[in-house]
Amino acid sequence: MGKLQGKVAVVTGASKGIGAAIAKSLAAEGAAVVVNYASSKEGANRVVSEITGKGGKAIAVKGSVANSKDVEQIFAETKKAYGKLDILVNNAGVYEFSPIEGITEEQFHRHFDTNVLGLLLATKEAVKNFNGDGGSIINIGSVVSQIAPPESSIYTATKGAVDAITHVLAKELGPKKIRVNSINPGMVETEGTHTAGIIGSDFQKQHEAQVPLGRIGQPEDIASVAVFLASADSGWLTGELLLSSGGLR
Repeated sequence: MGKLQGKVAVVTGASKGIGAAIAKSLAAEGAAVVVNYASSKEGANRVVSEITGKGGKAIAVKGSVANSKDVEQIFAETKKAYGKLDILVNNAGVYEFSPIEGITEEQFHRHFDTNVLGLLLATKEAVKNFNGDGGSIINIGSVVSQIAPPESSIYTATKGAVDAITHVLAKELGPKKIRVNSINPGMVETEGTHTAGIIGSDFQKQHEAQVPLGRIGQPEDIASVAVFLASADSGWLTGELLLSSGGLR
């Protein structure tokens, strides 16, 4: 029996990359998983098929976390399918690097609407659906809030906000037995980093040269930490920022 047997989890932005790996790992430990996606229905269905093909439970639910009505629908579908909620993984996010001269209002609002407002809206709905037994909220931050790389001012600002919100909500929700922690990854090999041309680039090599463990992360590296934070194994942790970056800080 898995350590998450009987639990229900919502993972936002779970059609690919880190979110997909987390959804599959939570399911492998026995959780019923809601695979949320904003646009990639095909990707979300592929994650669901992989989970159910191994005997797990999962459904795909469309919705943008930046839209309050969509968020309400995500959790309504969760309750309809599984009747409760125990775990929320706030993974949905966007990133784009730009020098200060290239920053636009559109970039700012796109990042903050998804990475910060979306996290708050999803958490707000999750809190309504957790029962008296409490639950676990896992935010996906980034090591950028520690290392502050050039040309990342908007993205790093959103992840600094995630750090702060994690600390605030850990205190605010603790009396309700709801734990709030953040995983802050370094560079991870995903569809996004491939599309951006990062994988195999000089930038990747420069990054790896700064990482004590000498490589970039894989989605499964982050997923295993999420399983820990979702389970009773981390029952005495809240308000923590877990750097999952191979030692980069």
